Amino acid sequence: MSFETDSFYITSERKLQGLLIVRLSAMGDVIHTLPAAHALREAFPQAHIGWLIEERWAELLCAPGAPRRGVRSEMRPLVDEIHAVNLKAWGKSLFSLSTLQRIATVWNDVRYAGYDAAVDLQGAMRSAALARLSGARVVYGAAEPRESPASLWYTRKTVAHGRHVIEQNLSVAEALSGHPGRILPPDISDDFPRHPQAEACIQQRLAGDAIGDFAILNPGAGWGAKRWPAERYGEVARKLADEGVRSILNHGPGEEELVRAATAASGGAARAMSCTITELIALTRRARLFIGGDTGPLHLAAALRVPVVAIFGPTDPARNGPYGTPNIVLRSEESVTSHARRVEVDEGMLGIGSEAVVGAANKLLAE
Repeated sequence: MSFETDSFYITSERKLQGLLIVRLSAMGDVIHTLPAAHALREAFPQAHIGWLIEERWAELLCAPGAPRRGVRSEMRPLVDEIHAVNLKAWGKSLFSLSTLQRIATVWNDVRYAGYDAAVDLQGAMRSAALARLSGARVVYGAAEPRESPASLWYTRKTVAHGRHVIEQNLSVAEALSGHPGRILPPDISDDFPRHPQAEACIQQRLAGDAIGDFAILNPGAGWGAKRWPAERYGEVARKLADEGVRSILNHGPGEEELVRAATAASGGAARAMSCTITELIALTRRARLFIGGDTGPLHLAAALRVPVVAIFGPTDPARNGPYGTPNIVLRSEESVTSHARRVEVDEGMLGIGSEAVVGAANKLLAE
């Protein structure tokens, strides 16, 4: 559907009172949706904006312990209400009383909010179906979503444009706002929650290890093909230490072995640190540099305007690379774009040496 056709409907919806954003997961994808959400907040400043998201990623929108509904604050700065689901866990015990009660509670909250419009920025069949079942009278989505059948659930379809996924999401937001081609990618660094306890905790951990200037090194990634060898992160940490920059090795659940290998290779130059999402936000705000592959923490760093050295393999940096911050992307010509979740590391990534990464890091640090 053309923008002109969409604009006809938008005119009557310009004063909408409730808008539901649907982006369930994962970390990097939620972060890539934030610019569109920011643009929608600016387009509809008086609207009650909710977000349907997987519980695991809700900390990207709301700090733990903060109310998930009501007046916005630094602990929930962007949206007015969060509707958290746990689809995987619910699917394992779909007919248990506790699961049915939880589903009913979440869905009653969604329906009670009375959203005028919903926008599916995930493009999957499940996200599109949830958007349609929200009770919103209008459901927006891309004309060519990631999963083609998802478009059957939309009442308004718009042709997404732009090469980067952030630009594509913004183009859908433009259609909803009625301002095609006029929304520039916003600065979303203040759209992440600030949790006073997490901020204080990270500050204490850094002070306790006498860490001043530091870079975050992130050896993990969603699947093996996107992971640069962990030992090379240790080599990078050793060389950065010679420049007076300490290295913190960030890791999540299941990435302990990667971090152990990187720590050993660093010869004591790197400090391993496991964080909650809220703590990682606080830590990243303080970093001078981020080094890692195509993964959620990299996109968090870019969104917080931290310079990034991105080490890419099978995924396309033009679509999924760091956006809106000084960055250098290293990718071998041998790497072929693919989203196959292979366990083995991409052959092209093996051709990227630690010297190239340190050179890129030094260039960004000097700038």
